[in-house]
Amino acid sequence: MREYLFYHTVALAIGILTDLMVGDPHFLPHPVRAMGRLIRFLDERLYDPDKAKRRGVLLWGVTVLTVVMVTGAVLSAAYLLHPLAGMALEAVLSAYALAATSLCRESMKVAAALNNEDLSGARRALSMIVGRDTERLGREDIIRAAVETVSENTSDGVIAPLLCLTFGGPILGYFYKAVNTMDSMLGYRNERYEYFGRMAARADDAVNYLPARVSAILMILAACLCGPVTGSFSGKGAYVIWKRDRRNHLSPNSAQTESVCAGALGIRLGGTHLYHGITVQKPTIGDEKRAPVIRDIGRANILMYGTEFLCAGILFAIFAAILLR
Repeated sequence: MREYLFYHTVALAIGILTDLMVGDPHFLPHPVRAMGRLIRFLDERLYDPDKAKRRGVLLWGVTVLTVVMVTGAVLSAAYLLHPLAGMALEAVLSAYALAATSLCRESMKVAAALNNEDLSGARRALSMIVGRDTERLGREDIIRAAVETVSENTSDGVIAPLLCLTFGGPILGYFYKAVNTMDSMLGYRNERYEYFGRMAARADDAVNYLPARVSAILMILAACLCGPVTGSFSGKGAYVIWKRDRRNHLSPNSAQTESVCAGALGIRLGGTHLYHGITVQKPTIGDEKRAPVIRDIGRANILMYGTEFLCAGILFAIFAAILLR
């Protein structure tokens, strides 16, 4: 057990560093894209408006079972082949489960387009990372949307999978990714998915309940630590707005980190938006102490990385203490 913990710790460290340095190259196959194809395949074949709830539960169960079994089988085979082979595969799987660098790259494409006064290009880049309709968004709304998705995905794409990888290895990590991917593809309130996607949405809310709150606390600490260094964040503002607005969202989890980021930057997030042509009314988050600017997208990414480094530092300190006993 001690030996496996050592391999697991090293694999996780390599996975984090690989994500930070390489990200997710588009030309390489990606496990999450494979999950997406499986979900779409099942979506097309299982959907029945008269049995939507039951079929939605069946889709969820088949997807989760498939992902967990394949991940477990491949990882076990690698460790049986040789511990170093298992560690190498675990490192690769861990890197693929984390999305910090890809999130930063994609959001900064929005910033780059705005810096070039290319609103249509900014809208296209934004549409790759948000679920809302982007065609009618103005400059400030584009910035807000990019900041929102970075802050929300600090939990969904970075801290939550990092916690799952830490305490359950790639098996728990990819269980989480499957749940999260199903929510992003099926968790909409429209005619098709109101009932068929309900299991996906509810499961994602449940699985993210604790990670979202851990992420928010870590992000407040990161704002406090980074604020004096960068001069870009208010730790006090992050805490005050989180305490006040952390429930200002239709999701029980999304406003946790969004409220911290809004308070740290001193801008307003949230509000009413279009999703697939349907108007969804949401409460606002934060106070509009100033208008959002392009640099806020970069600042949100700094806060995201600061939160990840803080989380990883705490986790590896715990592992080191265990291994050195």
